Order: sequence, then structure tokens, then C-alpha cells
Amino acid sequence: MKSTAKILIIIVTWNKKEYVIDLLNSLSVINFPREQLDILVIDNASNDGTVEALEAQFDDIEIIRNAENIGGTGGFNTGLAWAFDQPDSRYDYLWLLDNDVVVHKNALSELVTVLEENSETAIAGSTMMQLDYPWRINEMGAFVDQQNGTLVFNRHYEEISNWQGTPIDDLLVEDADLSQQLMHCQPVMDVDYVAAASLLIRAPVARQAGLWMDFFIHFDDVEWCLRIGKAGHRVAVSAKSLIWHLSAAAKVPNWILYYDNRNILYLLAKHSGDIAVNNAIRNILKKTLYYKLIGKADLAELHLQAISDFEQGLTGKKTIQLPYKFERVAEIGRILNDPSIKKIIVPWTINMQASNIQNIFVGVMKKRPELEVFYIVSPYDPQRQLPNTIPIAMPKFVVSRYIKYFRLRNQFDIALQSDYQTIFPLSWIARKNLFVNDENFCLRQAPKLSEVISLSILLVKKWFQVGK
Repeated sequence: MKSTAKILIIIVTWNKKEYVIDLLNSLSVINFPREQLDILVIDNASNDGTVEALEAQFDDIEIIRNAENIGGTGGFNTGLAWAFDQPDSRYDYLWLLDNDVVVHKNALSELVTVLEENSETAIAGSTMMQLDYPWRINEMGAFVDQQNGTLVFNRHYEEISNWQGTPIDDLLVEDADLSQQLMHCQPVMDVDYVAAASLLIRAPVARQAGLWMDFFIHFDDVEWCLRIGKAGHRVAVSAKSLIWHLSAAAKVPNWILYYDNRNILYLLAKHSGDIAVNNAIRNILKKTLYYKLIGKADLAELHLQAISDFEQGLTGKKTIQLPYKFERVAEIGRILNDPSIKKIIVPWTINMQASNIQNIFVGVMKKRPELEVFYIVSPYDPQRQLPNTIPIAMPKFVVSRYIKYFRLRNQFDIALQSDYQTIFPLSWIARKNLFVNDENFCLRQAPKLSEVISLSILLVKKWFQVGK
């Protein structure tokens, strides 16, 4: 259908110059009349040359430069406030986009179709595919488990098998309708929320709903959708409107955990009530113990800070300083070449090629023939990713595996751990743990039993104080 709608596109960015350029390039070829679109980019004080690059390459966009990084919340509120200052008749819809997405040629037109064919629907969102695995769905809208404070992603991780191997640039311009690709998939579905990675809202409804709660990042768009839903409007997701976004699996949780845990408590307090908040606090306490047990004590502390700040009514941006240094994977050889490191243990859970550390290990092992590298072989796949290592076979039975890890304790200087698939007992068998992901690594001290016991006592006390 052809639409005469006038639309304001709001993009918030901070230090992601290449990503936002890719987004704007994908917007330049969408199937919607350019003269009906205004593009507003909110820059949160980037220092990577983002604004200069945008001004040099795009002469048909508006840019607002914030004096500091005020997060996704502050950035979108800047854009929304600008939109609310315009005459009521200027825009029919507002399209909110993350800076690190690329959009299908029909992404906007399909969202407009949803709103123009369904008068009760106030928000329409795109199906979010994974940018790093373009054939895989990240979420098709989502629901909120308000009793436990968790998100339930619709059709999470389902795959379009015949898209594997197709370049993302081709997928952006090919016809795509997931309701024809997936079993029992409706073209339009009601959900609790759609992410502001691609969210189209009626401009009058946005004005009535007002600005986002001051969360800095995360759960602000969820709360907005719940607020609008409570006002009697429908929130829907389209299986015909697609965007590609870097998957959450590729983003290793660190300081963001503070905002995730604090903000879900505020959301539940507003929309669910005390029982849901108490359930969520207990879930956060369990996660606190988990991070302490795997040797990420700093992240365990962030969970406790989140609860404390919620109880004190603190919102917005928090100054977070983590004690450990995160470095690029390419620099991991400096750790491996340390002469004080004699014995290293590596598990099968680390994808040596994806993280590009296989070659580094091979080079270090040639230079240091005295270095002993032990490789834990998967109980399900006997293949080894590293040559010339000392294999350690793991039994399939869980209890037997734990016993094996226990027997290996105090024999190694460093244990490598995957940030994506951490093995709890492995964190206890070496002096230090080297956590790695596809981009970064972080060297941490192994957990101490005395500290875990002290924290456990504290958490038990807090557990029974919840709700009193």
C-alpha cells in the first residue's frame, strides 16, 4: 500500500561511527518516499569522529550533539522532546532505531502498513535478526514475565535455513516474509513490547505517553511499551519487517549488568507490584552468588549495587569503575609469554578460531617449549582445537566431571574460560582465570572459598529480609 505518512526517524549513537554509517546507508535504499522522511541523529558526545563523518557523508540529516553521554534513555528522550516541540501535524509516526542495526528495504513500509491497517495498534516493531548470524532470529517481539522479572523472546533463535551463506547485503534487498518461512507464524502478532532497535509509534500516542523513565540504558523501551499497552493500545510485531542487529550472545555482560538488574526492579515496581519485585530481587541474589563462584567478584558486586540503588530510589547514569582491565584478544600473547606461567589449561568451550587465539597459542608454544598446555576434551566430541597439547578427557556424567575437576585443583597457573560458556568448577583449579571472548580478554584472580562463604552468609540474610 502507498502511504502519505510523514515520519521522523530518531537514531541515537555513541562512538559507533561505522555502524551508524551502515545504518544510514541501508536507510537510503528503503522502499519509502524519501521526501516523507526526516532523519534526526542524536549523538551522545562521541569522540570517535562520528559527527564529522556524518556531516561529511550525509547532507540530508539533522544532528543534535549532546554535551555528554546520557545513554540510550537520554538520547531517545532528546529526540522525543525535539519531536514533541514540533507542530502536531508535522509527523504521523516516529521511527526509533538503534545505531547498530541495518534495515531491510521493506522494514519501514511494512511497519506503516501494520499501523494503517490496525487502528487499535499504536506501536509496530520489526523482527530482529542477528547481524553476526544473519539467518537466525534474535527476537520477534517479546513478552514480560512480570512475576519473575524476565523477558520471553518470541521465536528466539529460530533459523531460516535457506538463508545460510547469503551475504547480509543481499538479504537486505531480497523479498522477505517470515510468515511464509516459519511454521505457524502470523504476519502480525500482539506482544508486550518491541525493542527500540526498530519501533514505529503513532506520534500522538508518543506525545500522550511522554518521555522514557530515566534508566540510562536497558528496559526503558520495555517500560514505555508496557505503559502504552496499559493505556489501552496494542503493541505488535511484524514478520515482514526485518532488521539485523548484533546478537546479545556476542556482547559479553559487564557493567551493563548493573542497569539490567536495577531497571527491571523499577519496571516491576511500576507495572507488577511487590510480589514480582521480591521475586526479582531473589533472582538477582542468586545471580550474585553465581558470578562470585565463577570468579567474577566485581560483577557480583554490581548485582548488589543494583538492589541497593533501587531501594534508595537512584536512577539514571551511575559511575561504574571495574577493577579488572579488559584488553584486545590480539594482546593475549603477552600473558601467555610470561615466564612465570608454566602450566595452562584450556577447555573445549573456547572457540579458538572464532576468537583468533589459535594462531597465538601455536606461536607461543613454539617459542616456549617448556610451557605445558593441557586441553580439556569435550565429553561429547573428542576433537582437539590445539595441536601438541596434553589431553584431559572429561566423563559425560556430571558428578564424575566435578570429581575430575576437583582432582585437578592447584595444578595450573592459568585456566582459560569462555565468557560465553563458563565452566563453574574450572574457575577453581588454577591461580588465575583468563576469561576470553571473540574480542577481549580479562585476567582475574581465582575465587576464594572464604570470600564465597562470607558472601553466602550475607545473601542468605538478604534473602530472608526481602519483603519485610
